[in-house]
Amino acid sequence: MPARSVRLLMLAAAALVLVVALGIRALSDGALEQHSGTALYASMVYAGVLFLWPRLGPLPAGAVAVGFCWLVEFFQLTGIPAALSARSLLARLALGVQFDPTDLAWYPVGVVPLVALHWLLRARSRAARGASSLPDRKPSTERS
Repeated sequence: MPARSVRLLMLAAAALVLVVALGIRALSDGALEQHSGTALYASMVYAGVLFLWPRLGPLPAGAVAVGFCWLVEFFQLTGIPAALSARSLLARLALGVQFDPTDLAWYPVGVVPLVALHWLLRARSRAARGASSLPDRKPSTERS
């Protein structure tokens, strides 16, 4: 798939994930809101990684996405994200407020299904390209 198509698809995917996350936030509270928000944040990061590097494979993209999420989570231990979040809703959404070790486990929950889907789609695409690149063979009418 061309890089431009991947980028457009990732923008659409990130927008869809955002709508789902905001919908859950509007309709629910407590643990469902917290944990689904964490997993969906990681899903958006995965889409962002593929937007930036559209040719990246599923495993490297997943590793970068989860690694980034973990870095942001540990960055919260510094207090800088909390200070920025007090001044900006965007900073609050992007960086969070306080460290929660449970989030470290929820980030892969948002990324692993996308890695699996990416892997499956990539394999199907390669199989389709491989089948279409085979020369057309007509049945032989000659007898040996």
